[in-house]
Amino acid sequence: MAVAHARITPRKALRVLSRQEVNRLKDASKTGLYEIFKRCAFAVLNCGSNGDDCYAQQDEYSEFEIEVIQLDRGIVLDIFNAPENAFVDGEVIFGIREHLFTVLRDIIYIHDEIINNPKFLNDPDIHSSELMTNMVFHILRNANILRYGTPNGLTVCWGGHSIAREEYDYTKEVGYQLGLRALDVGTGCGPGAMKGPMKGATIGHAKQHNKAGRYVGFTEPGIIAAEAPNPIVNELVILPDIEKRLEAFVRCAHGIIVFPGGAGTAEEILYLLGILLHPENKHIPFPVVFTGPASAKTYFEKIDAFIGCCLGEKAQQKYTIIIDDPEAVAIHMKKEFKRVTEFRKQHNDAFFFNWMLEIDSEFQIPFTPTHQSMSDLNLSFDQPVHKLAADLRRAFSGIVAGNVKQDGIEEIQRHGPFKINGNNEITKPLEALLASMVEQQRMKLPGSKYVPCFEIVSQ
Repeated sequence: MAVAHARITPRKALRVLSRQEVNRLKDASKTGLYEIFKRCAFAVLNCGSNGDDCYAQQDEYSEFEIEVIQLDRGIVLDIFNAPENAFVDGEVIFGIREHLFTVLRDIIYIHDEIINNPKFLNDPDIHSSELMTNMVFHILRNANILRYGTPNGLTVCWGGHSIAREEYDYTKEVGYQLGLRALDVGTGCGPGAMKGPMKGATIGHAKQHNKAGRYVGFTEPGIIAAEAPNPIVNELVILPDIEKRLEAFVRCAHGIIVFPGGAGTAEEILYLLGILLHPENKHIPFPVVFTGPASAKTYFEKIDAFIGCCLGEKAQQKYTIIIDDPEAVAIHMKKEFKRVTEFRKQHNDAFFFNWMLEIDSEFQIPFTPTHQSMSDLNLSFDQPVHKLAADLRRAFSGIVAGNVKQDGIEEIQRHGPFKINGNNEITKPLEALLASMVEQQRMKLPGSKYVPCFEIVSQ
């Protein structure tokens, strides 16, 4: 079922657009913004969907339309054939309405102030680390994600969207323990391990009569179509690509909790470890916890073994593994947040944005997974360990694209699986880890058949 027509106005996120901005959104050509906006808006209206197939709702999407109308008093959105679950008593749910205008805000801002801004576009150092960090900062500031003077730390939670019920319940319990300690939660904003911590934290915050709890969702256009924002998110920001999304996570986080997951979670882990292994970052406190129920013990043993084989003991020292103890996880993070706060005070770093982290451009330049770029990855030990982590991250990024992103799926359909080449001492552990993820149904939703989008070629 779909709702034939609805008209909505913004309350908080965005109130006015210029006529030029409205005209760009009406441009349905490939060079315009409309298709990106439509895709993200449809995902928001599907809030709460647990699917991960970008084609599953293609027919419904083809009937859906959304139009931006500029009135003298401001802007309105006309919505046609929207999913019925976005409405209650004929009205668009408040949170979904605000997320729609958040999408509009971020897409317009990124297009005008980042992608087509001469300040960035004409800079000879367009790929410099500092410039790309500034892009991330500007996007987050425009979205009001950076809160000066906020005393609570932001706990970023990573993990899979296709996890077992026992693991999902565990993420809720961890979130509950964080909420009891007034810690805010940020995630990739989708289902599974991204939804559970937020849901648990709402109860913890409510018990402490904390009405200012933050549930921050970080996403990007390629992911949002496959992983619609969950209903708990009360602050949403759309970054232009996966690399800026990942940097936003680590710049905003005061610590990161990793739950069991698939290729996307492995990508996030490798991104984070690659940054923490940079020589300039070795003295910066950054708490990282791997955690799950007792049934996830083997999963984390495999992850830990893979990291040890490929990145070494120093990488293993960058995180703590806590199994089946949600309270211990929250206590650990609360304690470590105090250390993070003191360090930032001593070094005059912002509490809301970790400027001190050194992030090389290898972790910032957008990676487009193609058969050529995937086969060109340098999976060997003849480079610094943090650069190896960067290429391992790209390998998993390509697998994520082949699993759930429309462009990646179409690339696989045209040319077959990606071929990942590398040193035998790296590709063998990589192959074993991926095989275990497939066996545990961590690549797709439980019950759906997974067809690998990759082949491992050892040298």
